[in-house]
Amino acid sequence: MRETPRSQGTAGDSRAEPPQPRPGRALAHTTGASGSGTPHRSDGRPPQTPRGARHTGPAGRLGTTPPVPRRPASLFPALPTLLTLCVALFTLITWQVAANGPLRSLDERLELRIVGHGPQAPADRLADLGSMQIALPVLAVAIGYALRQRRGIDALYAALTMAAVPALVAPLKALIDRQGPLTEAVGFYPSGHTATAMVAYCGAALLVSVRLMPVAILLTVATGIGLLLRGYHWPLDVLASYCLGGALLLISSMGRRRSSSRTPTGCSGPS
Repeated sequence: MRETPRSQGTAGDSRAEPPQPRPGRALAHTTGASGSGTPHRSDGRPPQTPRGARHTGPAGRLGTTPPVPRRPASLFPALPTLLTLCVALFTLITWQVAANGPLRSLDERLELRIVGHGPQAPADRLADLGSMQIALPVLAVAIGYALRQRRGIDALYAALTMAAVPALVAPLKALIDRQGPLTEAVGFYPSGHTATAMVAYCGAALLVSVRLMPVAILLTVATGIGLLLRGYHWPLDVLASYCLGGALLLISSMGRRRSSSRTPTGCSGPS
């Protein structure tokens, strides 16, 4: 067995001297402040970054420096403001139409100037975009897509929003009892075709992809233009339905967001 080598001291010295550093080399750790016992790196930096000084990511995980950029703020806080605007404008238009106000007089003069202009066959096709036979199948396909993606809440809200259109439009038509531009028949306010088109096409875009929203808006506007050119509705009928459809879509979006926030992460499907 080898014996443990003794320190290079005198035989009478009972204390062993610590090893001396060689010239030109730095110690891995040196003694910190007097009495602190805290080791330091040889270059003067602390041994590691303190936990309190580390930057964290959006989920609280340790990140890099600079911090990981956060996602842009959601538009959810603006939805109540937009909803209030839609409801206020719809209320104003309804009051003017029911009370034969100045807006109604201007509305009727404007329609009599534009009715009958342009080719009638394309105008009929545009107006038909708001019919149940065309708009509902589009929304039904989008609802089926959402169900396949396990987004049952989104599909349910879309279906309820569409069901709310006739439930609100039919009583308003009977209550306002407005005569049409080219007929003696009544019950033209608001436009059911316009509200159906807006809820169906914009609702389908929200279910499938928001990138389709410009196409949905274009189809909705085209429906209103066709109705006006053919003399099926007054301009305020169409404008009021834009407000009504927008309000229904905003309520649906707010309800879906609240439902998604209350759903556990492990039970919710992809958004």
